[in-house]
Amino acid sequence: MAEIKCPKCGTTFKVDDSSYADILAQVRGHEFDQELEQRIATLQKQAEADKDLALAKQEAQQAKTSQNQAAEIAELKSKIKQIEAEKELAITKALAPVEKELEAAKSDLKTKTQEAKLREESLTAQVKLRESALKTQYEGALKLKDEEIDRLKDLKSKLSTKMVGETLEQHCENEFNRLRATAFQNAYFEKDNTVSKSGSKGDYIYRETDENGTEIISIMFEMKNENETTATKHKNEDFFKELDKDRQEKGCEYAVLVTLLEADSELYNTGIVDVSYKYDKMYVIRPQFFIPMITLLRNAAQNSLKYKQELAVVRNQNLDITHFEENMENFKQAFARNYELASRKFSTAIEEIDKTIAHLQKTKEALLSSENNLRLANNKAEELTMKRLTRGNPTMAQKFADLDK
Repeated sequence: MAEIKCPKCGTTFKVDDSSYADILAQVRGHEFDQELEQRIATLQKQAEADKDLALAKQEAQQAKTSQNQAAEIAELKSKIKQIEAEKELAITKALAPVEKELEAAKSDLKTKTQEAKLREESLTAQVKLRESALKTQYEGALKLKDEEIDRLKDLKSKLSTKMVGETLEQHCENEFNRLRATAFQNAYFEKDNTVSKSGSKGDYIYRETDENGTEIISIMFEMKNENETTATKHKNEDFFKELDKDRQEKGCEYAVLVTLLEADSELYNTGIVDVSYKYDKMYVIRPQFFIPMITLLRNAAQNSLKYKQELAVVRNQNLDITHFEENMENFKQAFARNYELASRKFSTAIEEIDKTIAHLQKTKEALLSSENNLRLANNKAEELTMKRLTRGNPTMAQKFADLDK
């Protein structure tokens, strides 16, 4: 039990422990709340005072900082102005020689531009003069061409078809004869005047041999032209078959058609046209390719000349051996035939002698002896061999030795 005295009336009363605890808790709670409120109020006042002090300090610091910053900014601006001034001065100094060079370059460019302009004007004047001269020259050449074309047209209109063809032939012959003495010394180029079995012939035959007579190349030429006023126009292809037949019958290696037919044909106007896909070793050309065509075929044939020469040598060797064997065989056959005739005659003579007189026995023996000699001669002829015939003849012995190999 606990005693409690009232602070107002002074009365003392007792309370149990639980009631005392409750009263004590109420008293302490009320005091605590008051004290807490006072403490909070004090803290709030202290906080507001601290806040006001902090704000004042902050404002003072800010004012001081603002002053420092303003000073720093002013100092930085001053430094920037100084740097910019130094920079401008450095740029001015650096650009001074460049500007001088630029001014010199501008001046030089202006001078060169003026010189180029003067040179251009001079070149333009020269070009105009050259153009004028070329135009005059071209017009003159064109006029001469037109006159030449008109002259040729007039000439062709006056010529018959046969005369036109002969004119082309004469042109080709003149071109060849102009170079015959220098470029074609061993060449044969003449008109083909021999009519073949089929009744046809070419226009010209070209043959060339080396110093030993070995043929290098042979060409059958056909020249074809046509009058512009001719009603029926021929084509080059119309003459291929006949030209190929003439080539084969005259033993020529190549066939060449020199033609002015189909004057507007792009195929025949491009140059040398190879038609060997239809007829073996046949070409079609315009007259301006006449000499180049011979030269091309001739140069190609020169490459195979060595083989032709070797073949001719072998052929001649074989021919000599064949003739030798033929002569020997003819000799043996003639000798055997004469022996047979002589033997028959001697047999007849012997029979006649046996029938007549005995005193001709010596003659009979002589005849028998002759027969025996003939038999021996025949045996010797039969025993005749190549080696015996070539004995003492080194050339023939070497030929047979080569054949044996």
